[in-house]
Formats: sequence, C-alpha cells, structure tokens
Amino acid sequence: MAQPHTVVIGAGPAGLTAAYELTRRHAPVDVVEADDVVGGISRTVEREGWRFDIGGHRFFTKVSRVEAFWHELLSEDDFLLRPRMSRIHYQGRLFDYPLRAGNALRNLGVWEACRCVGSYLWARVRPPADQSHFEGWVSARFGARLYRMFFKTYTEKVWGIPATELQADWAAQRIRNLSLGAAIRGALLPQRGGTEVTSLIEEFRYPRLGPGMMWERCAELVVKAGGTVELETAVRTVHRADGRAVAVTVDGPSGERRIAADHVVSSMPISALVRAMDPPAPTEVREAADALRHRDFLTVALVVPAEAGFPDNWIYVHTPGVQVGRIQNYGAWSPEMVRAGGTCLGLEYFVNEGDELWSTPDPELVAFGTAELERLGLVRPGSVTTGYVVRMPKAYPVYDEGYAEAVEVIRRWLAEAVPNVHPVGRNGMHRYNNQDHSMLTAMLAAENILDGTDHDVWAVNVEEDYHEEGGNDGAGHAGTGQGGTGRAAPVMPRPRTAPPVGDRSPTG
Repeated sequence: MAQPHTVVIGAGPAGLTAAYELTRRHAPVDVVEADDVVGGISRTVEREGWRFDIGGHRFFTKVSRVEAFWHELLSEDDFLLRPRMSRIHYQGRLFDYPLRAGNALRNLGVWEACRCVGSYLWARVRPPADQSHFEGWVSARFGARLYRMFFKTYTEKVWGIPATELQADWAAQRIRNLSLGAAIRGALLPQRGGTEVTSLIEEFRYPRLGPGMMWERCAELVVKAGGTVELETAVRTVHRADGRAVAVTVDGPSGERRIAADHVVSSMPISALVRAMDPPAPTEVREAADALRHRDFLTVALVVPAEAGFPDNWIYVHTPGVQVGRIQNYGAWSPEMVRAGGTCLGLEYFVNEGDELWSTPDPELVAFGTAELERLGLVRPGSVTTGYVVRMPKAYPVYDEGYAEAVEVIRRWLAEAVPNVHPVGRNGMHRYNNQDHSMLTAMLAAENILDGTDHDVWAVNVEEDYHEEGGNDGAGHAGTGQGGTGRAAPVMPRPRTAPPVGDRSPTG
C-alpha cells in the first residue's frame, strides 16, 4: 500500500525528527520552513567564520531513543566531550554554580556572609506576610539579602515582570524544599553523583560545529531519502474538509502553491496553526490562540581575543544595572566554533518582539553590549573587535494565567476537527520542552501516522525527577500541573487587555 504523504511545518528539532522518521520508512514528506536556516532555536548561526549557539544546548538526555538518534546522525568523531562549568556574576565577583561554601565565603566576605545569615534568621523569626508570590516565598527560605543577590535580578530579566507577579508555585517546584540551611549542608557535604542530576552534570556531549550541525545533517538525510526541505517558505493556509486536513498552501521563493496532504505535522506556533485554518476555527478556539504569548530572545555576539575569554560555558548575570541576563563563551563549547586567536562571547537578552531593545539597530546593539561587558569587568576596554546580532522570535512559550485552559481548548478542537494534524515540539505544543522531549513527540507522531498507533504526544514531558535523580524514558506526565507543563516555568499574570478564553467545548 502507498505510504501517506505528510507535510511537515517547521525544520527545527521536532519537525526534522518527524521528517527523518517518516522518510527512513519510505513515506513521502515535504518540509517547509519559514526561516532561511534549519534547526529552529537549536540552530548554529555562522558569521564570517564565527559560530553561535542560540541559548546553549548541552547534549544530555535520559531518553534512550533520542540518544540513539543523535548518534545515528553524527559519528562519534563529530561529538566533543565537554566539561560543564557555569558561574554567577554578582557585583564584580564570580560565584560557583552550584554553590560551594569556600568560594561563596571568600566572595561575600565574613561580614557580608554574617549579614546574609542574619537576614535568613530574621526571615525565620518574622517571615514575609505574603508568600503567594516568588519574592515572598524565596525570601522566607533564604532571607531578603540572599534573595536580592541570587534570585531577584536574573528572574526578572528572564521573564520581564516583577518577581512579586510570579506565583510561588513555580518557586516551589523550581527550588523544591531548598533553603539556606539545605544549601549550606549541600555545599559542605556535596553529593557527587556524576550524571544523576541533569542540571549539575559535570560533562556533556556537544557537536563540534554546534547543534546546528545535527539538524543540517538531518535535513540532508531527509532529502537523500526522497523528502524535500524548503526554506524561506511560510505556511499561509491549512485547508480542511470532511473532518481532516487535506492540503497546505505555502508561500516561498517561487510563489504560492498548494500541497496535498494525508497528514500534517506542525511545529509552528500552535496559535499560528489555528489562525491558518480554512474554514476558520470556531470563535472560542481563535480567542484561545490569541491569548497565547511568547518571550523572545536576542543575542549580541562579540569577538574578543582568546585570552579575554573565560573557562565557563556560560555566566549568569545577577548584577543589577545591566540588561544582559547570561553570557556564553562559544570557544568553551567547542574550539571549532571560533577562529584562531580569538573567541566569541554571546550576550543574551530576554526581550519582547518589538520592544526598544529588539528594535535597536545592530550597530547600536553591538556598542550597547560592548559597554555592558566592559562595565561587568569581564573584558578590558577596547577588547571587542567586532560584533553580530541574532534575533530569535518566539523562543519561550509564556505560561500565563489561563494558558493551560487555552492550550486545552485548542488541543481538543484539533483532535476533533483535524485529527490528522499532529502538533509537536516546543512552539507546536506551546510547551517549554527541552530539545530531547520535543524530538520524542515527533517520534511518536510519526508512529501514529505510519503504524496507526494512538500515542498521546501530550503525555510526553519532563518528569519531576528528570532534573533531579533517576528518570525513565521521558514519556510520562509531569508533576507540575495537569498533564504536565514541560520544564519548570512560571505562570505569569495575563495582561488585562487579553481576551477571556471560552470554557465551552469547541466544535466545527
């Protein structure tokens, strides 16, 4: 029997994984990608011989299928085994991450350390009256002084709102019963567990030319197997009839055309998928799509002499007074990412598309990033020789009040109205997944298409113990909310102007 023809929307990890799994079994596939490069947020950007990883991607997973996939695409020689190192920058000093007692004591000084302990003891005696938000919850467990040093600034940079507007539930799941006392015990009596703790692994694998190397190779193999991968090709319409999606209209370099489809795998933002439907989705479904938001990402990559770099993969910037949130050293990820004699430091800014920083011209952003890097004391004035800017829209799905209900409205309607449309990946499911779990959703969607299985891809998630101890194949529900929410991310207040999400069951 003829294999079903699938249109895959998006050439990031989820979309290309689905395409690879389908073409390896001789199913016809057309991949369309609106951008001019594959890999999505896992791309590697190249400028004049300098390579940038957008966000930093450690290749570590507890999902055995995903690890096998990685090594099927790239040879062992293509992977480097890299030491893990990251630190926190606060007021001109670098603190080990995770905390080490000797380092913290030296950096804080005895007097400041005593003041931090005093602040913690005061919080135990007179805890904050309101612990319903992130600030109150963390201050009660660490004291106001340590909260301001190591929690407030970075958190507010990432999410773009005051910490008093982030709910305490996120702090509880993110920090998990930790307090200053527990941190001191952990620092004085560390449990060296190797790879048992995801966020604290000491070594990880990394493609020598960056994560984009993986997805460029994947796209090549899809084409070699008979599929197509078209860049700069945007989806305009997903046509539906008789209770199914029947075609996709795309607009690319050669103009608009309609592609017939037996199935559609979509990693485009699920809100955009809804808006592309023809006939249109019901009003309550469109309102749910309009209610979903994203946080965007901006990298200013600055070239400096090799000796001006640092050994860390990245540094978290908790120092107030600068807007940069994190700084990558691409040469510490792989020496093949940089040119001889130099390295490239990637200053990461968490922004909203269209805001002042996002809209600033590239030369001004390079100058702005250079000034912040010098102000932090990480390079000497005049060390930066050139710079580049990379903007990444819709990098992080925002979990705001009502987002889960909005996603559920959309999910139910898609399952009823177009069951042959398969949302996968981070934006495709509006879920803060890691790369490996996005890939797993695509693998299971491919099996549903070719084998008629009934895998629930919405059950693929990061379990509570995924970032702690143990873990299984990654195909279970998380304990962070109904049906799971992916990696820990806060539920943020929705703007007052956002439309309400209907609670009736959608049809049509």
